Amino acid sequence: MEITPQSPSPARRAARTGTARTRTARTRVARTLAGAAALAGLVAAYAPSIAHAETPTPTAQTPTPTASVTMPPALTDFSDCPALPAGVDPAAWRCEIHLATPQLRIGAISVPALAPITMTHAEGLLPDGTRAQVWGAMHSAPTTVPGGLLGAPAGDHAPLLGLTVQPEYGDRSDFYTGQFSLRFRLRSPLLPQGCTIGASAPVDFRLKRSGPSEWVSRTPPLVRFSAYDDAFTAPAAEGCGPLAGLLNQRLGLPASSGNLMTYDASYTFKTYDQLSVR
Repeated sequence: MEITPQSPSPARRAARTGTARTRTARTRVARTLAGAAALAGLVAAYAPSIAHAETPTPTAQTPTPTASVTMPPALTDFSDCPALPAGVDPAAWRCEIHLATPQLRIGAISVPALAPITMTHAEGLLPDGTRAQVWGAMHSAPTTVPGGLLGAPAGDHAPLLGLTVQPEYGDRSDFYTGQFSLRFRLRSPLLPQGCTIGASAPVDFRLKRSGPSEWVSRTPPLVRFSAYDDAFTAPAAEGCGPLAGLLNQRLGLPASSGNLMTYDASYTFKTYDQLSVR
């Protein structure tokens, strides 16, 4: 995936054993959990039970011919490659897989490293010579949000107050220009299953390159690049039940500025004449 050039924990506190401090801490936690338990009762009442991505030859660094490379397992699985449009030349289309570990700042939360994201798509030429793309699939996993629901250390230590975020495909992508949309699923014991940032209007990203792409290997092809978007807007979380107002206040949403995604990724590809999927 080549991006058009256009121009980024909390420490865990040790357990205290002093008697006075322990009693104070326990009292605060007890009060927090008591309030959370009450909120949980309310929630229970509401809750359901980048293709021809411009091969980077002009800007990428050329790899050492003798260098060996170990491909990450996620970049060796082409089972998500989509079927091709009718009438196209398989040799003129390629299936591209890219693997990223983004950093995310959205509203008032900051996640130093999201769980790895894998995206697969196809790109190539239609019979009339125009470029086209076909979406394949996206895989991701939940990542813990530092501070949990409270934005405080208690949220890191009390499972009831924990919070995770998981990116999901937002149904729009253009890997020629580095544009795609995501939703962010929020999970916590105190939130209903559908609680999501961008539920009705996904977050749109337009990545800008941080520097030139690097060809790590030609055989097999492996290209590394870094990009970012510091101009996207983030809507309020939706479908979050009785806690929606408090949650969005904690998350600092909606947020029209101050957001940032840095996107360090690698990608590989195969042409469809090398694949069983056509």
